[in-house]
Amino acid sequence: MKSYRKELWLNIPGRRAFINITPKVEACLRESGIREGLILVNAMHITASVFINDDESGLHQDYESWLEELAPHEPISRYRHNRTGEDNGDAHLKRQIMGREVVVAVTENRLDFGPWEQIFYGEFDGGRRKRVLVKVIGD
Repeated sequence: MKSYRKELWLNIPGRRAFINITPKVEACLRESGIREGLILVNAMHITASVFINDDESGLHQDYESWLEELAPHEPISRYRHNRTGEDNGDAHLKRQIMGREVVVAVTENRLDFGPWEQIFYGEFDGGRRKRVLVKVIGD
């Protein structure tokens, strides 16, 4: 069994974003040379997420509205975490809801997706460079 590891670096100028990272993940898979196995993609920041869904702007706007209803950014005083001097208590909760990572089957050197599935990086406390880990294992 072989393994491959790569970190993807993203520049997130705003506080929140949903970025389709599927092409970058597919490039990692090609580089790995692994034809059958599994690929793990995870956010390496506690206020970010990796998830799979449809690449449709209305859905992304719905996510944004829904997450803001569940864990509004303001008032920042509502979160005990922010008493440490941070202002990102909501981002930690949003990440918990959206998840840390995804695992996708690799078949014949391709991501074995269902219809419309894409991999996204969700950022909830941006404004700086962030990392995503891609780990491929298999043969």
